[in-house]
Amino acid sequence: MRVVVLFGSEMGTAEKVAEGMADELSGHEVTVVDMSEFDPGELDPATFHIVVCSTYGEGDLPTGAEPFFEALDAGRPDLTGLRFAVFGLGDSVYDSTFNRGGEIAAAKLTARGAVQIGEHGRHDASGEIKPATMGREWVRALPLGSGILTPT
Repeated sequence: MRVVVLFGSEMGTAEKVAEGMADELSGHEVTVVDMSEFDPGELDPATFHIVVCSTYGEGDLPTGAEPFFEALDAGRPDLTGLRFAVFGLGDSVYDSTFNRGGEIAAAKLTARGAVQIGEHGRHDASGEIKPATMGREWVRALPLGSGILTPT
């Protein structure tokens, strides 16, 4: 199955995490794309999407994800049949806004009819596990054997 890993980043961490996830999914046809360069019109229900999204400022989407979600909000596409997973990046020091970027991303996609699959990943920058390591572990735990992702 085709997998598109979309990343929205402020400092580049989400991109590194997305690239590590792509390495873990080497048995699939995987493309890693910066969300700022991806048109929501290209969201294809035949493709599984993984969103890797950091949190910026006061619990906002990162600058790199804003154009994608602004276009999604403006175009209001019907995403029925689209399956996706989200891995968020944040810091629990900011308790009330911890990992809010990933939560916003998931809410915007499900509001358009998409279905979130698997556990919502939440990396904590205050923790001991490096984001790329946790991202690799998380993507390995996605329900690959359940027909959600079938190797190409």
